[in-house]
Amino acid sequence: MGRNSRDKRDIFYRKAKQEGWRARSAYKLLQVDEEFNIFEGVKRAVDLCAAPGSWSQVLQRKLLKKFREEGAQLKHFNEDDFSDDEEDGNDEFNNVANEEMSKKYHDDNNMNTSASSELVDDENKYDEDAIIVSVDLQEMAPLEGVIEIQGDITSEKTAEEIVHHFRGKKAQLVVCDGAPDVTGMHDIDEYIQLQLILAALNITTHVLEEGGCFVSKIFRGKDITLLYAQCGVFFERVYCAKPKSSRNSSLESFVVCKGFKLPPGYIPRMVDPLLDFQYNEEKYQGGNVTSAAQNGGPMLGADRYIVPFLACGDLSGFDSDRTYSIGVNEELGMKPIQPPTNPPYKKAVELKRSNNNLKVDLMFK
Repeated sequence: MGRNSRDKRDIFYRKAKQEGWRARSAYKLLQVDEEFNIFEGVKRAVDLCAAPGSWSQVLQRKLLKKFREEGAQLKHFNEDDFSDDEEDGNDEFNNVANEEMSKKYHDDNNMNTSASSELVDDENKYDEDAIIVSVDLQEMAPLEGVIEIQGDITSEKTAEEIVHHFRGKKAQLVVCDGAPDVTGMHDIDEYIQLQLILAALNITTHVLEEGGCFVSKIFRGKDITLLYAQCGVFFERVYCAKPKSSRNSSLESFVVCKGFKLPPGYIPRMVDPLLDFQYNEEKYQGGNVTSAAQNGGPMLGADRYIVPFLACGDLSGFDSDRTYSIGVNEELGMKPIQPPTNPPYKKAVELKRSNNNLKVDLMFK
């Protein structure tokens, strides 16, 4: 995360550093959970394309007993936190908010005195079974309680390693916040993102148990219907979600798939991944055949797959496209929570700095 400039104009960017999240994307997953309750009953979860680790942090705080209490007390921010006439009462407001969140947490989990002993046993069982596996090609700074795999999601070996960490069982939830380095050419960005999602979907068919849930970032483009259709083959319900913390100006949304099921006769394999199909509109318009699946034509009529589009997050809360003033007691220019461990651009930055230093030396000679 950066320092002053983005702190001033991006409220979620600023609050992520204040709350200890490695990236602002943590709020996106939290808001998706508010709408779809994706963490309910989950004891085994996988985070694909995990670096820098903000979604793994969300899984950590939601699923591991040691971190659940802390996560339950994180208040959901609203615009009143930044009103000038309430600055003096911030401490009192925070304490009340934390108490309310803690009370809600206990109420939601039915923690009453008559069933306290049973709940202790349930929590011990829950914590014992809670396993989180994070996968990324890049090295990622460790997170307590999270198993990290530095591997390729298109490799069958990676899928086998994930299942091994689950002691032979399969995951109940797979999330993926991966995205390519954006070029600014939207068609290319959408295509590469689609290939990444299909790779994530492919490994998901290897590691997700029946009835499980899959959540992934998508770029909504002209071929997005194809992705919905492919997800619909493996899941009973498919939704498109736009969290409040995702900017309106961004093509980014999230596909939420629930009720995983393998089609009859389908055998997951990495040697034949779910790659996209090149549709041929001219051939379809020629009228030689009648099915888009047969001729590679556009997905029209019965071949189209339309999914519900839902907004996630409190509509009265912060707006990711709005600039908020800095509070009197807020620290500006906070250091990043977790700088990149070993970024691929590290050598390029070092060369640039050395060249700049060389230019300065030449100027003063």
